[in-house]
Amino acid sequence: MSKETAPLTVKCPTCKTQVIWTPNSVYRPFCSKQCQLIDLGEWADEEKRIAGAPDLSDSDGWSEDMGH
Repeated sequence: MSKETAPLTVKCPTCKTQVIWTPNSVYRPFCSKQCQLIDLGEWADEEKRIAGAPDLSDSDGWSEDMGH
């Protein structure tokens, strides 16, 4: 007797539709190309970002000629 398992499903990060996680799901974790492009646009517009330390800039007191 073989035990069949249900395929893994995840929610599309954009529209929350259930997506079956298989090689046939070419846009996974997204449900469609449209949702994939919406997400990419949000990253490009900096609506989404990964939390971390702020970038250093010249105005932050960093200098390559700090006497070392």
